[in-house]
Amino acid sequence: MSVWVDLQGQGPVVEQLRRAAQSSRPTHAWLLTGPPGSGRSNAALAFAAALVCDRGELAERGCGVCKACHTTLAGTNADVTFIATEKTTISIEEARELVRKAHDSPSSSRWRVMIVGDADRMAERTTNVLLKAIEEPPPRTIWILCAPSPADVLVTIRSRCRTLTLRLPPVEDVAALLVRRDGIDPALALHAARAAQSHIGIARRLASDAGARERRDAIVRLPFSLRDVSAAVRAAGNLLELAQAEASSSNEERDIEDKARLLASLGAPETGALPPPMRAAVRALEEDQKRRSKRSVTDQLDRALTDLLSFYRDVLVLQLAARGGSGVVPPGGAVELVNESLRDHVAEFAGRARPESTLARMDSINAVRRRLTTTNVSPLLALEAMAVSLL
Repeated sequence: MSVWVDLQGQGPVVEQLRRAAQSSRPTHAWLLTGPPGSGRSNAALAFAAALVCDRGELAERGCGVCKACHTTLAGTNADVTFIATEKTTISIEEARELVRKAHDSPSSSRWRVMIVGDADRMAERTTNVLLKAIEEPPPRTIWILCAPSPADVLVTIRSRCRTLTLRLPPVEDVAALLVRRDGIDPALALHAARAAQSHIGIARRLASDAGARERRDAIVRLPFSLRDVSAAVRAAGNLLELAQAEASSSNEERDIEDKARLLASLGAPETGALPPPMRAAVRALEEDQKRRSKRSVTDQLDRALTDLLSFYRDVLVLQLAARGGSGVVPPGGAVELVNESLRDHVAEFAGRARPESTLARMDSINAVRRRLTTTNVSPLLALEAMAVSLL
């Protein structure tokens, strides 16, 4: 057992983090980058667990079985602070609280570890609050920042960090992880890993939730229904509904668990009305859940558009293969598709269009993705305009 065991396909990064955890003077600030699904946050937590591991100096740290490792991975270690936002951005108040905590001495470990799981979701003035603390941290504090790419973090911050880049693991490695860790049937695990494009969290959800698989299948089949403007408008509405349904499904269980945990921590009575202070705490939680739900819909829309992109990616691959594109067809093998179960339908679709029009459609989808995450555009209007452009 080891804290590194679930970091599939990240050998070079794991080796560098493992050596740093063994060092008596590791680098004080790290920037872990990689595409969504590459496991940035998991790598940060594994590294933090190894840094605070209870094992002695002669043993390799990051055992995965000691109390420090267990509490770090569970998010309850007093010497490890992890912040990620359920809102659009990390607030300046949250950043100031991080700086205050960073100056506390570790309570029982060698290091105090500060992890910012969404370093790309900080405005410039918020990032500047962290700058001094990262530039000149207390002697026993280590910072770990996570972002999709170095460009998503201010140059003043990334220049003071050691950067490591994670990659999306191979589909086969993700499938093997689902089989080993979650007991998923191997065939279903491989299908989910391919459909998720190696995003481990999405693959796990697809493998364990039949409803999620059905919603994704409906999204990927959307191009087959685009016959005219009216059909495109209906398809846009369906796409938004599917994303909202997926967001609701993924949040519902978590909201119930969060409320139960809060009531238990407050010592709330099992029956009868709650006292006013407890009601206020529950209301505050519900407000946080509403904000999380809003971001969740945006995130699920982005994921839905990523799934839609996978359809046109498959179309483009087949079109280029038909033209004899160099490097498209592996030696002695067929072209691998993300949506392998739809190969015949995708091939028929590809035969009715040109690669240039497929690329234009992919550009249109990516433009909407950027608009939805950076502006206050109406999601439905943006999706309708996109769907019409896909005709």
